[in-house]
Amino acid sequence: MSYLALARKWRPRRFDDVMGQNHVVKALSHALDGDKLHPAILLTGTRGVGKTTLARIIAKGLNCETGVSSQPCGLCSSCKEVDSGRFVDLLEIDAASNTGVDNVRELIDNSAYAPARGRYKVYLIDEVHMLSKSAFNALLKTLEEPPSHVKFILATTDPQKLPITVLSRCLQFNLKRLPIAIIRDQLALVLGNENLEFEPGATVELARAADGSMRDGLSLLDQAIAFSGGETLRREPIAEMLGTGSRRLLLDLISALAAADASALLEAFRKIEAQAPDYASMLNDLAAQLQRIAVLQMLPGARDEDDDEDLVALVPKVSVEDVQLWYQIGVSGRRDLPWAPDPRLGFEMTLLRMLAFRPGESGGDGAAKPASTGTAAPPRAVPAAAAAALMIAEPAPQPVPLAVAKIELQLKQLPWPQLLEHLGLEGAGKQLARQCTWNSRDGDTVHLGLSLDAAFLNHETRRAALESALGRVFGEPLKVVIDLVSDAVQGSAQSPAQIDAQRAGDRVRGAIDAIETDLVVRAFKEQFGATVRPNSIHPLDS
Repeated sequence: MSYLALARKWRPRRFDDVMGQNHVVKALSHALDGDKLHPAILLTGTRGVGKTTLARIIAKGLNCETGVSSQPCGLCSSCKEVDSGRFVDLLEIDAASNTGVDNVRELIDNSAYAPARGRYKVYLIDEVHMLSKSAFNALLKTLEEPPSHVKFILATTDPQKLPITVLSRCLQFNLKRLPIAIIRDQLALVLGNENLEFEPGATVELARAADGSMRDGLSLLDQAIAFSGGETLRREPIAEMLGTGSRRLLLDLISALAAADASALLEAFRKIEAQAPDYASMLNDLAAQLQRIAVLQMLPGARDEDDDEDLVALVPKVSVEDVQLWYQIGVSGRRDLPWAPDPRLGFEMTLLRMLAFRPGESGGDGAAKPASTGTAAPPRAVPAAAAAALMIAEPAPQPVPLAVAKIELQLKQLPWPQLLEHLGLEGAGKQLARQCTWNSRDGDTVHLGLSLDAAFLNHETRRAALESALGRVFGEPLKVVIDLVSDAVQGSAQSPAQIDAQRAGDRVRGAIDAIETDLVVRAFKEQFGATVRPNSIHPLDS
């Protein structure tokens, strides 16, 4: 019998087995228990968080021979066929390879026929955002009023690309990225059931590398088992396999910087250099670790079990001012890396800046801690505000916190579409913001415009999330008022979603023009009577 990948072997078969998505499971369970499941469900979230898994459990709940329920028996022929991927009334469609209107029309025609085996015919359309505009238009009517025996489950990793007309016809459920702790515990459970020994640190490395995806975590576990050759899974070899060993060396860099120890800094740098890393990624990781240290310094209650113990140990050893300054230097170094003579030299120069610039006492020019080499003269201290000014190329007439300076000099001046990218919104809250236009700000009140076609997005919880995000960026409490306007009244102002749609249309038109004027295409047309299939042209960057 062929080997079954762990991601398939350990795929949840019941709602009780789904981890980290309780908010979605609860709603779907109540709907199934009352046989009141909406005809169109939209599941969104990054890869490997359970979209397809939930769809299959829903299909079992609808067609279990014991009755419609959130707890299908798992033993009847219908349940077993769904689990094995053989259930004739569960049709899984990959929208990435079935993008055209003809594919959707065929689906619509088949939906009129009654189920062959079960109560409901379930259509699972994966990566639905890949459908063409004409395909979406063809699907709208059936999506809103499907036959009573049909349920649609749409899944996507990029809901922002879905037309509003589709979103308004679906119940949307946003699946969250899974915390490291949940993935780590599941990997430990799998290893225990597979009778394999492991170090706890090994599962932590794998869970961190999974980046919120349980499927990725299980796939990496498969790789780690093969890499270890059946022996105990140990942290250091797993970190070597993942290429994350250098991430731990970054903590040595921060420790050396905190002690102003040039020798230790050089030693840690040489260890990193020996691994031939991607220096751009290293600077990103360094900035991320500094950001986490800053969070734990300012908000001790934010600590959770996902935090690396070695990183937590650095929190009291580094001054708050140093962390803020080093973060700004690291981000600037990452930005300037393409212009460095060599990526390694750019990374090294960034570290030297961190070592050289040290905030003085009370804004004065006190001496920095001497480097432990004993040969170089101690670097002259630079006031925090002056160092920040060097990094962001802006004057600093008086000392101000770096975070405040960054907001004042950059975010507040950004147009609405660019400002939106810094708000940190997710899911439905981000969709609402993308459909809005910035009208004005009057004191502590921000006025946004929303098209009548998108009025269904304007819920109190989403507006409150937008209000909170704007308040964080501007550093003061703000009230958001959303005014509904018609397209005629809205005039020339465009929402970020409309701007993206226009750009996408321009790219498609550009691709069509390029194909139509291509000499080879024209030769095929003239010599062989060839034609270009409508809706088959897509820009390479879309």
